[in-house]
Amino acid sequence: MRLTVVGCAGSFPGPDSAASCYLLEADGFRLVVDLGNGALGSLQKYAGLFDIDAVCLSHLHVDHCVDLYSYAIARTYSPGGPQPPIPVYGPAGAAERIGLFHGPRGDDGLMKRFMFETLAPGSLSIGPFEVTAAHVNHPVEAFGFRFACGGRTVAYSGDTGETEELMPLARGADVFLCEAAFLDGPDLPPDLHLSARQAAGYAARAGVGHAVLTHLQPWNEPAKALSQAAAAYDGQLSLARAGQVIDLGR
Repeated sequence: MRLTVVGCAGSFPGPDSAASCYLLEADGFRLVVDLGNGALGSLQKYAGLFDIDAVCLSHLHVDHCVDLYSYAIARTYSPGGPQPPIPVYGPAGAAERIGLFHGPRGDDGLMKRFMFETLAPGSLSIGPFEVTAAHVNHPVEAFGFRFACGGRTVAYSGDTGETEELMPLARGADVFLCEAAFLDGPDLPPDLHLSARQAAGYAARAGVGHAVLTHLQPWNEPAKALSQAAAAYDGQLSLARAGQVIDLGR
């Protein structure tokens, strides 16, 4: 299994990264997890435009899904003709929500390039990946995931405030990709995002192999986020960066 960080900026693209997007590859299968602002352009550095086998959306905030609309344009008007539909797994209403980016009357058929599957908590298979999905703590319906293949696991928090639902997803994972939008302070909003220290605390409790902090707000100081996280977790720890590749092997 191989994980590529395509975009890791939180809430909006930063100067060095698109918004949330991750590429998981195993056995020749390419799964894109989230497709936020600016991600489709960056994704083409790591995979052919039409070589994606499936897309999985954690939730329907634009910094995690808006470039699926751009991908629909590409798949509809490609020089070789419309590309065959691929599955998109996401919360209820994903097709309608993304179709409205085209205009108030809907998508003019653009969403026909996808086969939408509605996520629910539980287990499912996507290509070679065994996936566990769980609701996490965010203002809209949002999912965290655990992806397993060939004896390796990647857990992904999606966007979440504090929640115990992260523990079974992350427990013993080889890589825990966890959002860390905030720095510690007296006015952390509840039920929205995690601080770097909170994210690291989940990593420590779950006994993960490598904690990768992501959804990093462009205005936060990276060194401060890393320092706050290191105070709560003494294992392998890094800040996500665009282009980062983690090869988990088998």
